[in-house]
Amino acid sequence: MYLTGWSAALALVGVIPAYVTHSRGVAWLWVLGVLALAGLDALLAPSVTRVAVRRTVPSAVRLTESTASTLEVVNLTERTVHGAVRDAWPPSAGAGANRHRFHLEGHTSTTGVTPLRPTRRGDLPAAAVTVRLEGPLRLAGRQRSLSVPTRLRVLPEFASRKHLPARLARLREMDGLSPIMMRGAGSEFDSLREYVIGDDVRTIDWRASARRADVVVRTFRPERDRRVIILVDTARLSATRVGGAPRLEASIEAALLMSALASHAGDRVQVIAYDRVERARAMGTSHATVMPAVAQALAVIEPSLVEPDWPGAVRLIHERVSQRALIVLATTVDAAMIDSGALRAIAVLQRDHQVLVASVEDPETTAMLHGRGSVEGVFTAAAAARESLERDGIEARVRLTGAEVVMAPPDAVAPAVADAYLALKAAGRL
Repeated sequence: MYLTGWSAALALVGVIPAYVTHSRGVAWLWVLGVLALAGLDALLAPSVTRVAVRRTVPSAVRLTESTASTLEVVNLTERTVHGAVRDAWPPSAGAGANRHRFHLEGHTSTTGVTPLRPTRRGDLPAAAVTVRLEGPLRLAGRQRSLSVPTRLRVLPEFASRKHLPARLARLREMDGLSPIMMRGAGSEFDSLREYVIGDDVRTIDWRASARRADVVVRTFRPERDRRVIILVDTARLSATRVGGAPRLEASIEAALLMSALASHAGDRVQVIAYDRVERARAMGTSHATVMPAVAQALAVIEPSLVEPDWPGAVRLIHERVSQRALIVLATTVDAAMIDSGALRAIAVLQRDHQVLVASVEDPETTAMLHGRGSVEGVFTAAAAARESLERDGIEARVRLTGAEVVMAPPDAVAPAVADAYLALKAAGRL
């Protein structure tokens, strides 16, 4: 049961006779009379079970984009009903006006739309739908919260996609500068052409030459199905807030941009989220299938407050890929890499693959290096300088293994990783 504003207004009217008679008894009788009428009105109100509610939301929406939740209210009886419905969502869903009034005649329905603008990625479960049905006097009514299980998946923002067109243009330039036709084993067959002086005799196709009564050779094109494994570290350091957001968010942006670029280049992409166990995995055979799979997989991962298991990560990568591949490790370059075994893991992976380590720098550390206007600032700058030197030492040790290292602020790490990938591709190191 609930009371409407009309009950409060009617109770306030009782102030007039109470003031005229100067009697508290009259006031109490008036209030009790209003409550009795409200109770009777609630009893005469239709049961909430006579109304059905259905909630509809899109299967997924990208972070910072707007969507809507649609509530359909159906009157299952022949009686006309008046009331309201509340579409409840968690605060991170960014729900707008979620209360919708309705007037339904018998066996009719209506809809109410609640605008949503999520502020965090992941699966957002909707709360209960509260239905209120008014009595004939509009003084009170019946109320009940109905469980309408609904989930909205919020995909990563992928703000770094603005860098994709420029990198794709560079990729096309690289393809234009590289020879389209090449000879030699280990490349994909493209077509046949007539033999010219200087061609390698090993490329002569003798069967085709016999059929054509002329000497023809096989031509090949560069391989475009190289393997790219992107491992996103979800261990405890990924929860560190850098630039107002967890470090994991920047790693996700780098993985998305890298996946988009590599899939456009014709490479086979696989993304893994790992700390001590595999948290998510995505792969695809083309750009059209890779990006939706990666976005869906990375949408639900969260940092785990555990130490990473780097030997386990090495075993997992060796199980997933046997041929030479590009291994992109989105992790943190700091002194903890020594104790966690990350340096040994990178050295092991570098023996068979090309490793690219991507790490997010903290802009506040750079700002501390220049804040020396006070005694406290000098000590802070000294601590920041020591941390920077330790990080540079770890970076140098990683490079000694032959791996590449990319360190950049949160907004710049994704394009920096893409540039490093293009540089490796141009140098023929993949």
